[in-house]
Formats: sequence, structure tokens, C-alpha cells
Amino acid sequence: MPKMTPATVHNRCMKNILSIQSAVAYGHVGNSAAVFPLQRIGHEVWPVYTVNFSNHTGYGSWKGPMIPAEDVREVIAGIGDRGALKDVDVVLSGYLGGDDIAQVVVDTVKTVKEQNPAAVYSCDPVMGNAKSGCHVSENIPPLLRDTVVPDADIITPNQFELGYLTGRDATDLESTLEAIEAAKVMGPSVVLVTSVQRSDQPDNTVEMIVSDEHGAWIVQTPRLPFKRNGSGDVACALFTGHYAETGDAADALAKTASSVFDLLEATYNEGAPELLLVESQDAYAHPQMQFEVRAL
Repeated sequence: MPKMTPATVHNRCMKNILSIQSAVAYGHVGNSAAVFPLQRIGHEVWPVYTVNFSNHTGYGSWKGPMIPAEDVREVIAGIGDRGALKDVDVVLSGYLGGDDIAQVVVDTVKTVKEQNPAAVYSCDPVMGNAKSGCHVSENIPPLLRDTVVPDADIITPNQFELGYLTGRDATDLESTLEAIEAAKVMGPSVVLVTSVQRSDQPDNTVEMIVSDEHGAWIVQTPRLPFKRNGSGDVACALFTGHYAETGDAADALAKTASSVFDLLEATYNEGAPELLLVESQDAYAHPQMQFEVRAL
């Protein structure tokens, strides 16, 4: 294998991504869902854990610790001691765990951007979903809305989370686009909305919508009759990685939709209890681009 050179890395647009999320030993959510797909599409990932659980909380029971906020801060400070924070291109955050970690994330973004003004912050504002409601501490949603999201450059809420952040019911295309614009007023310039459902779309489909300063786009994929935790974490990671590389929201949306659908389809076909994250790696590295992305 040829030796990697700085020029090669630059040409490949590899990014250094500091990912502050949960981790599980069994299954794939949080960093345990995000790190490998990002690596597989060519990025360097530095994972920092907010919890270290045996499995995701959807099982109803789990073991392992929530990581105290000061411990999370210390891990990041240790990276800083290596002089590496100036090399961070993207800060990515997901499930926070304790509500005091929100300030750690905000402080980290500030420090990184002071050292690298070109760095961006991508926030997956994890709260819950329309079917099950909120599944985080009641303190987390207002912290995300008032403290974290305003500092983000990219946010990737699902339709339910978008509604909470903006105080608007996102129930159809028009209201979802209005909520996206309201979210952008809060601070982010790029908004990806996952798990979009509206009454006038074909049965058994689900959509994603992205909007940035250049426009808005929608993609529709089949909706498989099951759910697996972590698919949103994969979507956020892949979209962030692709967008950071190209700055092309429509292309990043197309690649993300293709990869996530193939991951879910493989998991569904096997009846696997957890995402077949490793088995589906070719879907990240070589997206089929099988779904049309339409400008809105």
C-alpha cells in the first residue's frame, strides 16, 4: 500500500472529527454507530464518550456509567495537551447523557473554533421521536434549544425534535420548511431533518429534507416496517462527513439516504436485533445513489 502523504490526505479531503457522544458495548448507537461509517468514508475520528453503557436504553435495562461532565472535559483537555484541537475540522455531538455535558460541548466548540476558525460544529439534538416521545432527561431539550443549537453550524433533528426546537408543528411539507427556516434563525446554517412523515406522501415511504444557504432538497425512500436504534446516529454522521468534505448539501443527502437505507434493509432482511453496521460497510464507501434528490 502506498505511503500516505499530506498531499494525498488533502486531495482526499479527509477531516479530523471530534465526536462527543454515547458509547455502548453491545449494538450500535452514538459513537458506536457513528465512528466506523465515518472512518469507512475516509475521515479520522476522535471519539469522546458521554456514557459507557452495556447496550442502548431502548432495551429497558442496561449497565455501565454515565460519564461525569468533568471527566468528559478532562478527556478533551488531554487532546488539547497534545496540541491537536487546532487540527479539528468538525465537532460532532449526539446523545449528551448528563445535562451538565451541554456546557462542555459548547465550551469545546468555542475552544476548537478559536484555534481553527474554519472548524464547524454539527449537532444531532437527540431528544426522542414522534412515536415514543422524549427519552432523555427533561432538562436536556431546553438546554439543546437554548444553549447548544444556537452555537451549531449544522443540526440534524428528526421531525419531532425540529418541532420542539422551533415551537412549530411540522406536519406537512410547508410547515416543515417553515420550521427549518425558524431553526436557521436560531443559529445553524444547515438543517437536515430526518424521519419526515406527512399526510400527502405515498404510503410506506419516509423522507429527509436538507436546507442550507443555497436551497432545500428532499429525498424519499421506502419505509421498512421496523425500527432499529442508531440509524439516526449513522445518518447524522454520514451527512456531516459528506457535507464537511464537499459543501454540497444535495449530494450529501443523496449519499446519506442511499447508505442508511441499504444498512436498514440489510438489517431488516436478516432480522438482526442490532444494525448490521460492519456488514453494510460497502454501502457507506460506495453509495448506490438509487434515490432521486429533488430541489424544493
